[in-house]
Formats: sequence, C-alpha cells, structure tokens
Amino acid sequence: MRIRYSRWDGSQSVPDLDADEILSAISDDLMADGDLWSALRRMYQRGAQTPQGRMPGLQDLLKRLRKERQQKLDRYDLGSTMEDIQKKLDEILQTERQGIEQRVPPGAERDQKMERLDQMPPSPAGRIRALQSYDFTEPEAKRKFDELLKSLQQQMMQPFLQNMQQGLQNMTPQDIQRMREMMRDLNRMMRDRLNGEEPDFQGFKDKWGQQFPGAESLDDVLEQMGRRMGQMQSLMESLSPEQRQQMQDMMRSLFMQDERLEAEMRQLAANLEQLMPMDSMRQRYEFRGEEEIGMREAMELMSELQQMDELERQLRAAQDQDDLQAINPEQVERLLGEESARDLERLRELARKLEEAGYLDRQGDKTELTARAIRKIADKALRDIFSHLKRDRFGRHMLNRRGAGGDPTDESKTYEFGDPFLLDLKETVMNAVERTGQGTPVRLVPDDFAVYRTEFSTQSATVVMLDLSRSMIYNGCFLPAKKVALALNALIAGQFPRDQLHIIGFSLYAREFKADQIPGLNPSETSIGTNMQAGFQLSRQLLGRQKGGNKQIIMITDGEPTAHMEDGEPEFSYPPTRRTIQETLKEVQRCTREGITINTFMLEQSRLLTAFVEQMAKINRGRAFFATPERLGEYVLVDYVANKRRAAS
Repeated sequence: MRIRYSRWDGSQSVPDLDADEILSAISDDLMADGDLWSALRRMYQRGAQTPQGRMPGLQDLLKRLRKERQQKLDRYDLGSTMEDIQKKLDEILQTERQGIEQRVPPGAERDQKMERLDQMPPSPAGRIRALQSYDFTEPEAKRKFDELLKSLQQQMMQPFLQNMQQGLQNMTPQDIQRMREMMRDLNRMMRDRLNGEEPDFQGFKDKWGQQFPGAESLDDVLEQMGRRMGQMQSLMESLSPEQRQQMQDMMRSLFMQDERLEAEMRQLAANLEQLMPMDSMRQRYEFRGEEEIGMREAMELMSELQQMDELERQLRAAQDQDDLQAINPEQVERLLGEESARDLERLRELARKLEEAGYLDRQGDKTELTARAIRKIADKALRDIFSHLKRDRFGRHMLNRRGAGGDPTDESKTYEFGDPFLLDLKETVMNAVERTGQGTPVRLVPDDFAVYRTEFSTQSATVVMLDLSRSMIYNGCFLPAKKVALALNALIAGQFPRDQLHIIGFSLYAREFKADQIPGLNPSETSIGTNMQAGFQLSRQLLGRQKGGNKQIIMITDGEPTAHMEDGEPEFSYPPTRRTIQETLKEVQRCTREGITINTFMLEQSRLLTAFVEQMAKINRGRAFFATPERLGEYVLVDYVANKRRAAS
C-alpha cells in the first residue's frame, strides 16, 4: 500500500479526537498556565495538532469567514443595482415607443406621445414618478412597468412587512389599506413603549400574528423588522453619495400614490430607530467587483453579509462551551459549508468527551481535572521525556547503600551466602563436569553452584524542590520543571512503588504539594525570593519520617538563594546577603548529617548560582548539573533510574 503525505492546508479531513487525544493536546498548555478552562479556551481558538493532522479552531473559522466575505465584495458592483433599474426603465420606454409607432397613426397624437417620452426625467426616481401617472399605449410596456414597480415596492416594504411578499406581488388598494392599518397598529404599540406604557401585544398578535411567525413579544417583532431595515441601511451606506441620493428619491417615488402609507412607514422607521438603535446594523461594505447585481439580489447579499458579521461577532466572543453551543451550526453550514459546520461540532464536543471519559469533575459551576486525568498527563510527561533519550548519555554515581535483589540478568556468578537463589542449572552442571571430568553420575558440591546475577534495587525517599520564583516563568523554566515533577511521580508509581516522593515548591516560603496539584500550580506575580533554606528545612522534616533507604533532594532552580527565615519570618534581599548564604548552607549541613544527598539541577549558569552550588557540593557531596529547560527531564529521570539499579558483582 502506498501512502502519500502532504502539508495540511485546511482542506484535509481530520478524524474526530477522542478524550485521550484532547487531554494530550491541552496538557502542555494546561501545565504552563495552570488553568483548565484557559487551556480549553486556547484550544477552542487555535485548534489542536493531532497525530492524524490538525483540528481547526475558531480562528480558522474566522479566517474562512473573512475570506468568503471578501470574495463577495471583490465580485459584485453594488452600483449596478441602480444601473439595473435604469436599464429596465430604458427597456420600458423603448417598448412604449415601439408600441406607439405600431398602434398610433402618424400625426399630432403620435407626436405628443413621443414628445412626452422624450421629456421623461433621466433619473430612475424621476422616471418612476412620471410613469406612475403616464397613460400607456403599449400593454407590454405597462405590464413591465407594473412588474418593476411592484418588485421595487416589495423590496422597500420588506423591512416592515417581511412576511407579506406574496401579497405585495399582487397589491390591490385593499391590500395597501390593510398594510397601512397594520403599520398604524405597530406605531401605536411603539409609542406606548416609548411613553413607558405596556403595549397591547396580544391584541396585535391576534390580529396580525400570521405576518410575524414566531414572534411572542413586541421585542421579537422589532428584532425581525430591525434586521430587515439593517439590510436596507447597509445597502444605502454602501452606495456612493450620488447613488444613495438616487435610491432615496426612488423610494419616495414608489409610494407617491398613497401618501398616508408613506407617512406611516416614515413614522415606523423613526420609532424603530429609537427603540432599537441601528448603528450596529448600519454597516458599510466596500464593493470592488464588476459583476452586475439586481435590487432583489442586492438585498439578499446584504442579508448574507450581515449574517456573516453576526457570526464573526459570535466566533470572536466565544470563550467557553456555552458560547459555542449558542452558535447555530446550520448558519455556519449555510455561510461556510459542511466542513466548517463539522469543525464547529468537533469543538463543541471537546469538554463533553473529557467529562464522559472521567477526566473532568463538574461540581456546580466549578470544573476540575480528576485524579485519572492527572495520571494521564503525568504519563504523557514521562513518555515525552523518555522518547528523547539516547543510550549512555549520562554518567552514574555511587549509591549510599545497597538494596534488595531486583530483576535477574543474563549473566551468572558463583553462589555466595545471601544471594537470591536463582539457579543457573546449566552453568552449575558444567562447573561440576569441569571439576570431576566426564562420566556419570555428576556430583555437585557447594562451590559448583552458579546463580544469575541480579540488579540491585535501592528503596529511596526523594523530595523534588521546585523553584517558584517569578524568574522561572520569565526564563521559560517553570513548565519543564512541572513536567519533570509529574513524570518522576509517574515513574515511581509505575516502576518503583515502594519509593516515596514529595514535591515542595519554594519562593519566599516553602510548602508541600500533592501530585494532583502540579498541573494547576503557577507562580504568581507575588512569588518573590528564592528561599532554599525553607525548602531544605521542610525536605529534611519529610525525609526524617522515612526509615532506611536512600534519601535525596532534587532541587530545580534558576537562581541563587535570596531569602531565608529569621524568627519564623522570611528575609528577602537581592543581591543575596552573606547572612542568607550562611543560613542556607547551615541547612545543607543539617541535611548532610542526616544522610540526605542534595542533587542540584541548574537552569541558568549565572556566576552567583554556580559559586553557591560549588560551596553546597563541598559540604554535601551531592551532584550538580547544568541543563537547559528542554533537557531537564532527561537529566533528572535518567539520574534517578541510574541510582536505582546496579548489577551485582
């Protein structure tokens, strides 16, 4: 089977993530920030990189939306809307001329009719006004004009009567009277609202409810009308000043036969403006295209562009699961296509999948990671570290004491008293044959017995001291340090369950943390000082409870000690005082007397830190490493494992 790989460009299909992949994708972000929902929000925004490809986020949907909108702006010429109307009026006049020539004999009557057509105003508004009182000779010209007039009236009336489109196509004087009556009732309700009175919406609904399906309140009616009026306002704003004036003149001309209807419409628009400000809907669009577009298509285009604007506001404002649920996937599919709708659905499913997998614990408004999720994150940290290891990269150091037998090796040795009796039968028999020569029976003596060598495993108690000072964040060291603490916890729990591990964070003070607190652990802006003395003191107390085994402190820091305790209160000074250095080294001496080894992992090679660690190593005989943040985990874990296992001699 041949497999071809290509760079992800947004068009490839990415399988849905399962809960483990989601947790893995946010783990580093969660560890860096310490806030579960902040990590999820960033995943919503940026998407996620998975082994199968990249899952798009809200920012990708925004890019697609903006691209789609720009394509429409670059395609159409909105000014052609008025040109389209002008062309239709020219066609009507040409049809009327041809009808006059065919139906009216040459003479004064024909000349008068032709002269009147010649005197028609050049503007669309003027021609519409003049043709409404013109006595057509050609029926086809009359039909075309009535069709154009009703179509334009329908478009102009849509902001107010969006559900009467069918009736507007065959408008009769009685229809106009009913529309005028409905607008009057709407204006009455809006005046009541403006005057602080309660409108009789139920009476309006009983009478006109069929024209506003789904509206259960006056606010619903206002929203429906406001959305449509916004389309007309955007259309007007997007025209040039000259085209806008022509459109306004034409709108006034459309209803010149019923001034009362026009008055109600104007009043309705004014009331709507007061109750529902239209500034957010009065959006100007910069069209740069050349493709012509008619009035009806222009209104539909305004509707689509405004839906895009609203979707963009929702995508930009989305911060949590509730915001995502409020975005209509059908609208996303309509505006951006099926793939974008699927991408939105994947994002909406993230938190639900984590919760169903048992990784999130929701208690009211509070949601936290479960112990199972913490273990998963720790296992990932461990895998990430060991996946980069190379054999024999680091040296080893001697154990303070030997432990009980561990796993057998492929080598054998002569049995000594106290060895685990893992008999190497083949080697034992061969020893006897070599001693006595060929023949049977083969008789064994104690010196013939051979056993497999075993790796000695030492039980140990370890404290990981994490520097929580602000410089750890600024230098990019804190995330690797947290991952090391979690990975070491996973390593011990999985391979050395008899070992003990404590995690201490220190800055101005020192305190112990549980492993499940590490992902959310984050130094604050008030985390000043590097109080190693307090950290060593607390470590010594914790390790003093352990009986037997090796005791060690693994300190991860990027700076020298700048604080110590005086009468139970911290004293901070930078640069560090001689007193701070002395008090810290005194605590190192106490650790040394109690058999505690201090291994230091320096994330900076500053002169002061190096000098202090050298003094500490002379007292404690522990080891010091310099490691970049990216390699920290490899040093710590390999050094820990190296001290756990030795082949017996």
